[in-house]
Amino acid sequence: MAFTFPDHFRFADNHEYAALDGEFVRIGISSFAVDQLGDIVFVDLPDVGASLTMGSSFGSVESVKAVEDMYAPISGEVVQRNESVLSSPEELQNDPHGEGWLLLLRASDLGQLENLMDSVAYSNKLSTN
Repeated sequence: MAFTFPDHFRFADNHEYAALDGEFVRIGISSFAVDQLGDIVFVDLPDVGASLTMGSSFGSVESVKAVEDMYAPISGEVVQRNESVLSSPEELQNDPHGEGWLLLLRASDLGQLENLMDSVAYSNKLSTN
């Protein structure tokens, strides 16, 4: 199956994405990760005000197959979380790059985005695995 990823997204090795959204950064997991998980039944996210550190676990996503931790692609403070994904995890499955976003962060260092893969590098990584 071929996946397409938005050009303005940056991706971490663990399949989380970060996308600049005005002064904030939108965080989620890629359509590839969602596809690998299968039917998602539960999402656990940190509260607004929580501080995330790049590379540290910030929550989990549970599917009928497994429970997977999610790791912060960049550091920052949670300013909003997607409550609709918490109440309806299928939102994440239906549109992971759009309505299925997870968190909005106030980044502590936007330069960290440069450490992440662009959509072409991420696609290439997936095709070589």
